[in-house]
Amino acid sequence: MRKLADTTETAALDAELLLAGVLGQSRAWLRSHGDTALSPADRDTLQSWLEQRCDHVPLAYLTGEQAFWTLTLTVTPGTLVPRPETEHLVEQALTRIPPDTPIDVADLGTGSGAVALAIASERPQAQVVATDLSEAALAVARDNAKRLGISNVRFRHGDWFDALPGMRFAVIASNPPYVEAGFTGLDTTLRHEPRDALAAGDDGLDDIRRIVATAGANLRAGGHLLLEHGHRQGPAVSGILLAANFQAVDTIPDLAGHDRITTAQWPGSSPD
Repeated sequence: MRKLADTTETAALDAELLLAGVLGQSRAWLRSHGDTALSPADRDTLQSWLEQRCDHVPLAYLTGEQAFWTLTLTVTPGTLVPRPETEHLVEQALTRIPPDTPIDVADLGTGSGAVALAIASERPQAQVVATDLSEAALAVARDNAKRLGISNVRFRHGDWFDALPGMRFAVIASNPPYVEAGFTGLDTTLRHEPRDALAAGDDGLDDIRRIVATAGANLRAGGHLLLEHGHRQGPAVSGILLAANFQAVDTIPDLAGHDRITTAQWPGSSPD
């Protein structure tokens, strides 16, 4: 436990979740069955998982699942682990999607499907298209959609808008890679997650620049683009959007008060 405490600030919670995962039970069950003895096989699995967690393997990769929004998602080492900060991206997208109106929405770089599936679950009239360059990630996302019974999401393979030729959307959301290539965490705390889902050039903005540069061709007049980014990148992302002729550019902080989501609107009247 002491070694785990040196790895994470949530050591007690991590240990409880690992034990629950090994036993296939809930945390509530653990609290009411504290005297349950582990089998030798379960004890070996728990020890292995604890050692891997101490090596910064994400908890979600060990248990195979991650809570996001109101959903429990399957995740694998081929997908980025969905983070609580990304729920702000979902919140902002939902404010721009009427609840009872058919509307076209895109999620670029969907990974495990977190953003697309959260939006689709809350807006069943919306038609959501989720893209990713990784076939392995798309397989996980499709499996999540099927398991959760969410049918208003389609999945497309391709690099950003290359996956969406000729398609236009009222809302486009993306949590792209935005970590600076020189960030030391890529080789320490983040080293088990797919690097190409994290790093984006020297300043972390290469993929955001690519998305913004071509987003207008895939947005309806008055359509909205929403981007998650690093907590120091708000001014730079706003500048990229303004230089590309976007309007109503706004950066929204997360619960910690850090810049997290920047939204913008493509010129024209409100989207259909």
